[in-house]
Amino acid sequence: MAIERRFVENGIRSARVEQYLAKELKRAGYGGMDMARTPLGTQVTIFAEKPGIVIGKGGKVVRDITTALQNEYGIDAPQIEVQQVENPAFNAQIMAERLANSLERGWYFRKAGTSILRRVMESGGLGCEVIISGKLTGARSRVQKFTEGYIKHSGEPSETIVDSGYAIAIKKLGVIGCQVKIVPPGAQLPDHFEIIESDKKGEKGAKHAFSAEDLSEDALGKEIDAEMEAAEDVPEEEDF
Repeated sequence: MAIERRFVENGIRSARVEQYLAKELKRAGYGGMDMARTPLGTQVTIFAEKPGIVIGKGGKVVRDITTALQNEYGIDAPQIEVQQVENPAFNAQIMAERLANSLERGWYFRKAGTSILRRVMESGGLGCEVIISGKLTGARSRVQKFTEGYIKHSGEPSETIVDSGYAIAIKKLGVIGCQVKIVPPGAQLPDHFEIIESDKKGEKGAKHAFSAEDLSEDALGKEIDAEMEAAEDVPEEEDF
């Protein structure tokens, strides 16, 4: 039972650290963190849109965060590394924070949700889903969902290729939850594969990419007919 309890304690501690960093580094465009054990202590990698704010003047902010992680959250010898987020449009946590800020500034929820969705898709994302829940227009709670492109909700791909972020917007009527899911460009989709054609000499030919949507019965029938016609056009070898 000790091993199970240790897993639960580590999960709770990671969630508390995530919540603390999201609150302290909100102005820096906090984009998530990774925490891993090393022989020298605990390596904490912070992803932010503005790394300079995370470090602070003379390293004051990062030293304060290191002290808080060690004393208040029980992190063993934390070593903090800050990495800049190259494209914030593909970081779900950053986009969720922007969505929450837009709602707090008084944006209509539909306009705020579609703007985030459009930003991600215009930047080249394969899919995006925005979920806004809470008291949006009145005293009754509701859930509004905006989806475009490819989003996986179950199985291993939902954990490996889908980036998820969550933030809250504090309004007069109550708290509004903002959840963003993004499939970045270049993600290996489970229903995507390539067929490599080879010529008669055994050399590799061109690659053709297909997805499960392309494999309709009509498309397969046309490809088979085209291959049969091409085979009929080849002259037969004569015997000498």
